[in-house]
Amino acid sequence: MTAAVSLRQTVQVAVGVLVRDDGAVLLADRPVGKPYSGYWEFPGGKIEAGETVEAALARELHEELGIDIGPSVPWIVFEHDYPHAYVRLHFRRVFKWRGLPHPREGQRVEYFSPGQSAPAPMLPAAIPAMRWLALPSVYAVSNIGAMGFEKFACRLVEALERGLRLLVIREPGLSDVELAALAPAVISLARKGRARILVSSRHDKAMWQMFDGVHLTARDLAHAERRPDASLVAASVHDHDQLDRARRLGCDFAVLGPVHSTPSHPEAATLGWRGFAQIARDTPMPLYAIGGLCAADLEEGWRAGAHGVALLRAAWSG
Repeated sequence: MTAAVSLRQTVQVAVGVLVRDDGAVLLADRPVGKPYSGYWEFPGGKIEAGETVEAALARELHEELGIDIGPSVPWIVFEHDYPHAYVRLHFRRVFKWRGLPHPREGQRVEYFSPGQSAPAPMLPAAIPAMRWLALPSVYAVSNIGAMGFEKFACRLVEALERGLRLLVIREPGLSDVELAALAPAVISLARKGRARILVSSRHDKAMWQMFDGVHLTARDLAHAERRPDASLVAASVHDHDQLDRARRLGCDFAVLGPVHSTPSHPEAATLGWRGFAQIARDTPMPLYAIGGLCAADLEEGWRAGAHGVALLRAAWSG
């Protein structure tokens, strides 16, 4: 933050991400007479003195759209410097509401699907949020070494048919030569299933360009001087400092844990959902929870501030 920005008052804003059952999210354009008139944004507004973010969001969405929302869950918090205001945006996701959203302030409202062409022009701070929303709720971690390739390939096809769209190849039990021989087949299956596939930075850098992105280990994150040259970059983090480093490096998302103990690391200290929520509070990027989880833990993860869950064994259990 520059000295000029630090002298400006920060405006606290509650932002609602209304997610329809099909994954589409509601956007509204800014009414005539406001800064950035005609630009599309997520609905919400300023947090008044003494209000919680949740209360402010419920009030604003009722005033703007005539709806009464159910519980909202924390998602992302980041700051943006506009010419007219320096804002701190508290994004919360909403999955249930009563009433049909309709404009009460002369704005247009429409649903848009993340990952598809966004409306133009978009408010600058809404652009990264739309990109993050394209990340799926489940991030799968490969388990070729334990399962064997043939069994893993069969389970991968099944998972892709069920909707898996993001996975990482992390195989500490395989040599880079062994993994390089298997990688083309795994990549081909993922492509057919319209899934993006990352590779762990523990593997040879020569393989990184074969995949859609790189997942930095916590150790590699600590030593990285710049963002890897990849379209998608993730990082494993275990505390606030590592999460902040991932932000400064420009990672697209992070994986935080372990939430619970796991068979592979039964002695590792665990966060529990309370510890996860403390680190995730005000996270500036999407976080996946990892460690002894299954798909049924997704809603609890949302309540703790997770974007989704990262699964190892549970992703391939059929």
